[in-house]
Amino acid sequence: MDPVVARKHFDRIGRFRVLVIGRSNAGKTTLLQRICNTTELPEVFNSEGEKINLEVVQGSLEAREHNIEDELIFRSNTGFIFHDSRGFEAGSEEEVKLMKHFLTDRAATTKLEKRIHAIWYCIPLTDSKRPIVASEELFFNECNTGNVPVVVVLTKADAMELEAIGQLRDKGLRMKEAKLQAGKLAKQLLTEVKTQIEAQLAWCKHPPNDCLALLVLTCLIHEGMNQVNANCDPLLRCTANALDDMELQQLVISTQQINFNLNIDYAIK
Repeated sequence: MDPVVARKHFDRIGRFRVLVIGRSNAGKTTLLQRICNTTELPEVFNSEGEKINLEVVQGSLEAREHNIEDELIFRSNTGFIFHDSRGFEAGSEEEVKLMKHFLTDRAATTKLEKRIHAIWYCIPLTDSKRPIVASEELFFNECNTGNVPVVVVLTKADAMELEAIGQLRDKGLRMKEAKLQAGKLAKQLLTEVKTQIEAQLAWCKHPPNDCLALLVLTCLIHEGMNQVNANCDPLLRCTANALDDMELQQLVISTQQINFNLNIDYAIK
């Protein structure tokens, strides 16, 4: 995107603001770090714009108690502002009320720079037998996000390969043979889990937008989210495609200034 055009979007709307939802240890930190091409933790600001001292924080975003109003900004890519919903997994009445209030307020505010533009819901694949838990069902049944698109992202996809190796070992294969054959079985297991998740969420009152989750899941999983150089283009493309506003589409793509292919694709559109 032309730098002048990108600047206009930032001046008018501010930065692209994403609410990230997921259980503790769902891989939210890893996802955001890959999006922003860094291994560092974000700087955190409260609702008053005051920076919070991260020296007292140990580990990842999930290790920290904070308010959903807090703004997480990575120095490597300041085009994004993230909000983390940690605590929603508890599923208490108070947490549900807080989530609904935040979504309603941030989706309808007249202050464009304060609006939530997209929601990324992280679901880990660490338990393929029960991938959807009560907190996910609660969100997709109780939280109407209005025009704010929700993209589901399956994280910790390496669990599929580990499960495949385990199943092959149970059949009597040696570890070396199991590892060689795990790839094909892992794809099959992944397809089964994706189908199960799609079916469960489809029955919810407010399912993800247009099954975008499946497109994102396939691309991200095959790339490997645990790789330092993992390709997150599919998530950004799906997010952009789910947005009704062309200006917001251009804004989210412009955050990836170093990604020439992504910028060229949307410049042509």
